[in-house]
Amino acid sequence: MDIKNIRKLHRKIAPFIFLPLLLTALTGVSYRIGKSWLGLGDDFGEAMMFIHQGTWLGPQLRPFYVLLNALGAIGMIITGVIMSGLFLSRSKA
Repeated sequence: MDIKNIRKLHRKIAPFIFLPLLLTALTGVSYRIGKSWLGLGDDFGEAMMFIHQGTWLGPQLRPFYVLLNALGAIGMIITGVIMSGLFLSRSKA
């Protein structure tokens, strides 16, 4: 697969991955900062974890949310690294 096709794949998948990853990152950071630095209570922590872990989707969809979130992040990282060219061999011309 050449870089042009990887860019297209990355561009098509990114909008679907963006919101779940953003939601997971924001609630995870909010939980830790709120509990550790701001001393917010257990109610706040439970609310953040409810969103962060995908519990709001119910017991049937929660594993899919977590799995797709992880696979999406891994996919974006792999395609991003490939597009960066860090591991391309450069010929001396």
